[in-house]
Parts: sequence; structure tokens; C-alpha cells
Amino acid sequence: MTAPHTVFQKPTRTRYWVVVFALTLAILSYIDRVALSKAAPRVQQALGIDEQHWGFVVGAFGLGYALFEIPGGFLGDWLGPKKVLIRIVLWWSVFTAVMGWMWNAVSLTTAQFLFAAGEAGCFPNLTKAFASWLRRDERVRVQGIMWAAARFGGAFTPLVVFATWDLLESFGVPKSSSWRWGFVCFGALGLIWCGLFWWWFKDRPRDHSGVNAAELAQLKEVEGMGGGHSDVPWRKLITSRSVLLLWIQYFCSSFPWYFYITYLSKYLQEYHHLDERTSARYAILPLLFGGFGCLFAGFIAARLARAMGSVAKSRKLLSCTGFAGGAVFLTIAAQMHTPLWAMAAMGMASFSNDLNMPGAWGTCMDIGGKYAGTVAGSMNMMGNLAGFAAPVVCGFILQHYNHNYNVFIYVMAVAYVLGFMVWPFIDPVTPIEADR
Repeated sequence: MTAPHTVFQKPTRTRYWVVVFALTLAILSYIDRVALSKAAPRVQQALGIDEQHWGFVVGAFGLGYALFEIPGGFLGDWLGPKKVLIRIVLWWSVFTAVMGWMWNAVSLTTAQFLFAAGEAGCFPNLTKAFASWLRRDERVRVQGIMWAAARFGGAFTPLVVFATWDLLESFGVPKSSSWRWGFVCFGALGLIWCGLFWWWFKDRPRDHSGVNAAELAQLKEVEGMGGGHSDVPWRKLITSRSVLLLWIQYFCSSFPWYFYITYLSKYLQEYHHLDERTSARYAILPLLFGGFGCLFAGFIAARLARAMGSVAKSRKLLSCTGFAGGAVFLTIAAQMHTPLWAMAAMGMASFSNDLNMPGAWGTCMDIGGKYAGTVAGSMNMMGNLAGFAAPVVCGFILQHYNHNYNVFIYVMAVAYVLGFMVWPFIDPVTPIEADR
């Protein structure tokens, strides 16, 4: 029986510290993954890597990420997110540092693959943590904030990279090797995060001393979502039409987006003839606009659902609008010969792309339930297969079509059209299996 004073107890807000840890990890993960693309000209020159082989180097990230998405999400469902997040952040931080000391294309490709294998479990396990720590009405908004933080982290990575190099060089590190030590610095940040997370986080809110009874009452409906569950209904998952279409739309969303974290700096330097630092400033715009898209979608989603009387209809509208806008703005970007206008158009394409993000990840929680980690991992697997395919296709086009970036930009626009065609057939709210 609940103590009489519990009814009048003011709820604590301890759950929002989970959001803080998620935001900082999202930013860190994007700094680590975007840093290589910003260092690309120096790395290619130092290691003697041509365009086609560079496509395989950056594509290795997408392949490693994709292959370990479902295992990473499943481990979170089985063991709980705390054990998994600590292990994978330690893993990818080590390989972030290791990337600075590779000696050729093969070694760098291997390091990228192993780095990605660690990062693969990040967002599925954060989604798993949200499923047990946040009320249902908070989830999509928080997903929007988290993905915005990730995008902003990626957007400002070029400036962070150059500031790190400048600082290292001011301490006497030669310019030829400052990019190597930069990766070591980025890897060290992950170790700090792990220590703080290990000290504070619990898989279940009721196990945390900072959560009072009133806050637990607010989380009663999601209480069974935490901890470990090994009985994932694999057959229902892989035969669910909505899950399969969720995979397809995320592939279509990620294929164009990977251009921004792999080839954007090279595009600005080679196609628009900007220098290294000027291109870094221009490269902020697409991911910055994408972050605003995540925030906008995350905060408007609940209002739109109330106005339409349906969460499903509102998610479909936002996602279809995003895919259509992405296709239109990329087509405009291909016509732009001024770098500022090209980046503005790509920025709006990225904004449109990220209207889809909070709803897609919210769908993983709603249809996945206590198996949200596995469903999110499977969706992100398909997104990162696109992350493997996109750089390889782009590298092939640049090698065989005289560095014509516009050919690939049109291919990216076609991917958005396919995503637009898929979303109307997804049921984004019905669970794949009732909680047993």
C-alpha cells in the first residue's frame, strides 16, 4: 500500500539526466565519426589513398555499423543498456585513437570497420534506455532533441577538428602528424563519458536512489521495458510489413545523408574550389539545418497528432513531407554553382530529411515495446548499409565520371523519392507483439 504522503509528493526529475547522458554521447559519437571526413585531404595525402579506395575506407564505417546494429540492439534487450553502452563506448573510443596511427588504405579501412562495430550499438541502446526511463508522451520530443544534438555535433566537428589541430601544433606537434594526435584526443573523451555513466546510470528507474515514488508513478506504464529480455520474437519482427518498410525508408533516408559526413568537404574543395578551412565553415550548414529539422519535428509531433487526431497520420505526414522536400532541394543544389547557395539548398534538404528522424525512432519504441533495442538496431542496420553503399557509389562515380558530383546528387534525390513512396504503407504505432 502506498504511503499517504506519496500522493502529495513532488515528483523528482531524475529521468532527465538520462537525456543529458544521451545528448553528450550523441554529440561525441558524431564528432568521432565525422572527424575522418574532415581530415580526408591530409589523410589521403599522408597514406597515398586514391578516390576509389577512399570510398571503401569511408564505406567500411557503414558496413561495420550495419552488421553490428542488430547484435548491439539485441544485447541491450538481453543484458540491459548499461552494460552494453559502457562496453561499446570503450571499444569505439580505443579505435578512434587507433585510426590516427594507421599506415595505408587497408589498415585504415580495418580500423574504420572496427570503430563502427562499436558505434553500432549506441542509438539502439539509448533508445532502449529511453523506453524504460521516459513517459510515452516524452519519447518523440526527446528523440528529436537527441538527434538534433547529434547533428549539431557533426555540424561543428570541422571547427572542433581544426581547433584541436591548432592547439596541438601550438604545443609543438608537427603539422604533418597533428591529425594523428587529434584522433587520440577524441578517443579520450569517450573514456570520461564511460566513467560518469557507470557511476550514475541504472537500467531501471526504481533502482536509482534519486527517483522518488512520485516519479516512479509517472513511469508506471513503461516499468516493464527496462532490464533484459532474451525472448525476442524474431519471426514476427522479420515478417512484419511495417518493420520491413521501416527498414527501406531508413535506407532511403540515410543514403543521401551519408554524403554530408563522408564527401561534403571534398565536394566543396574540389567542385567549388574552396580552401580547407573555408570548406569547413560551409560544411556546417547541412548538419546544422538537419539539427533544426529534428528539433522542429520533435516538438511539433505531439501537436500535429492532436490536430489530426492520430499519431500514425501525423508521423506519415511529417515523413512524407521530409522525403519530398529532400528530393526537391537536392535537385536545386545540383543547379547551384555558388557554394553558399549550394550549401543552403543542401541544408534545406537535410532539414527535410530530419523531419523523419524523431518519428522513425519513436516508431521503433512504439512497435518494438520492450524489444525496442532490437527493432531500432534492425532499422539502423539498414540505414548504415546505405552508409556503406553511398560512399562506394560516390567514389565509383567520381572515378569514372570525371569527378562529376552532380551525378551522385541526382542519385541521392532518387533515394528520397523512394522513401516518400514507402511511408504511407507503414503502421507506426501497432506493436509487433503484445507485452507477454
